[in-house]
Amino acid sequence: MTMSTVATGREPLFRPFGVRSLELANRLVMSPMTRMGCPDGLPDAVNRDYYADRAAGGTGLVVTEGIGVDHPASVDHSSIPRLDGPASVAAWKVVTDAVHAAGGRILAQLWHVGPLWGANARFDRPQRDRLMAVHPMRPSGRWGTPGVTTYSERSIARWAPETTPMTGEDIAETIAAFGRSARLAVEAGFDGVTLHGGHGYLLDAFVWDDTNRRTDEWGGDLAARSRFPAAVVAAVREAIGPETPLFYRFSQHTQQDYKALKATTPDELAVYLGALADAGADLLDASTRRFDDPAFPDLAGADGERSLAGWARRLTGLPSGAVGGVGIGTSLREQKSGKEVRPSDNIDSVVAALERGEFDLISVGRLHLADPAIARVLRESGPLPEFVREVHERPLRMPET
Repeated sequence: MTMSTVATGREPLFRPFGVRSLELANRLVMSPMTRMGCPDGLPDAVNRDYYADRAAGGTGLVVTEGIGVDHPASVDHSSIPRLDGPASVAAWKVVTDAVHAAGGRILAQLWHVGPLWGANARFDRPQRDRLMAVHPMRPSGRWGTPGVTTYSERSIARWAPETTPMTGEDIAETIAAFGRSARLAVEAGFDGVTLHGGHGYLLDAFVWDDTNRRTDEWGGDLAARSRFPAAVVAAVREAIGPETPLFYRFSQHTQQDYKALKATTPDELAVYLGALADAGADLLDASTRRFDDPAFPDLAGADGERSLAGWARRLTGLPSGAVGGVGIGTSLREQKSGKEVRPSDNIDSVVAALERGEFDLISVGRLHLADPAIARVLRESGPLPEFVREVHERPLRMPET
């Protein structure tokens, strides 16, 4: 598209950014959002246009919804996409070609739901019996102690019973599955990969002490609990080679408990994130409910105001990304509990954080659903679009039952 002049005060948001072979025109990222619109796990023309439209709208980097890796328990919905063979490579190649033709760049977010198997739990009839019989991958067999969560008591009661912990063979096979799917992502034309390592999913479940109570080399203190995600990062780095960028999304919270913490101090966070950096991650993407929430508010002075993304950048020296509540004043959890969506024109705060080096990229989710050309709106400092959850957050396509 023809780019308009950047409005005064929005310049930091539209400066170029690069890491390894990836060159971006601006700092705006389409955040990964599960849409459940891939029949039989394969993207089609609907998905192609969905992603290409955001690239055409001027967003510098598009990140896919979570894509299940080549493992039978990676995702629990037959309309969630996968990267597990030639058919998925061919289908995703159509998407990446369209995004590139629109002038954008696109990363594949690789995903394994781990203990949260069953939360999506809808399958086309031919797959239902097979998929419902899959054994979920849990480090210690634990779902996680429920706390502040959007899951119903009925759902928790169904998922909470302990299962058999992952075996050494399970762990090795899952690490290998991430590597295989990362290699397929490169074949499919993606400009890089990102790993979903937050929110209580498998990689995160090894880091959270509530779900990882192992006594072997994969459990113990935080350094030991970080070995599994670090091993996955290393396997993916080997699979994609030295030039392809590798991002890693992490969080303090889990979906089982929004108040969960993996690190209670910056020193602890340095142990966890340092392991990922040493293993080959290029950018650490901090997922929080609001992008500017302080990570350790009890600290004095500026340290008490620094966001999780800011700490990731400071502790590792790697670039970081932030996400959470851009343009919207109501958190996703609050929306799911029935609260009305409130707009929040906090773009100036985003720009200020970029300008002072708090983080390098900012991911925007729901406003990308409300307007595929949100980049143009931000570039011109126009009025933000209204996000209506019932309209904009509907699945791209519901599976047949």
